[in-house]
Amino acid sequence: MARTIAGNIQQVRNRIAQAAASVGRSLDEVTLLAVTKTRTPKEIAQAIDAGVRIFGENRVQEAKSKCRLLPQNLKWHMVGHLQTNKARDAVAIFDCIHSLDSVHIADEVEKRCAAIGKTMGALLEVNVSGEESKFGLKPEEVEEVVRRVMTLPHLRLKGLMTMAPFVDDPQTVRPVFRALRELKDRLNESGICQLTDLSMGMTQDYEIAIQEGATIVRIGSAIFNV
Repeated sequence: MARTIAGNIQQVRNRIAQAAASVGRSLDEVTLLAVTKTRTPKEIAQAIDAGVRIFGENRVQEAKSKCRLLPQNLKWHMVGHLQTNKARDAVAIFDCIHSLDSVHIADEVEKRCAAIGKTMGALLEVNVSGEESKFGLKPEEVEEVVRRVMTLPHLRLKGLMTMAPFVDDPQTVRPVFRALRELKDRLNESGICQLTDLSMGMTQDYEIAIQEGATIVRIGSAIFNV
């Protein structure tokens, strides 16, 4: 039987439920975010028909061109690296930014949000694995940036995000996800914030991420490859 986007989404939801249940969590604790980088509005419309309402884009310009062609009741999350010169457009488009990775970009997003009276959901990107090719704060830098972001009235800091290394065996990245969860727990226990979200896990490793506490999984190819 030919694969369809709707069928893929159902399979992903089933696997999310199974992964959550394996550690005593419920399906309701995990949000499916469909990553639509390079995907057409027609493909995205099929995901909408299958019940997906939260979508992630890596590039501001690509999101800008798609959003105007799709229903207005969707939620759009920025999951790629955000450049300062794209902050104004990003603030206009997105409901949440997963990739804040410096005080500088947080301040710029705050300024742009203040200009239009918008409050933006935000997550700090953490480079847990230490890969030089990845963006993100070093774990030891996160507390200082959390303290700064907590003072910005138009940013609502919700949690942390990371990208694990691409490996053949997804079990080997379990410590990366566990480390992000432990970092969130330490921050919460310190009393400086109360973070709820962990955006971690993609097509190749989302089940492991869920077992380690992910509340948002960013799935692209497992949904759209048909």
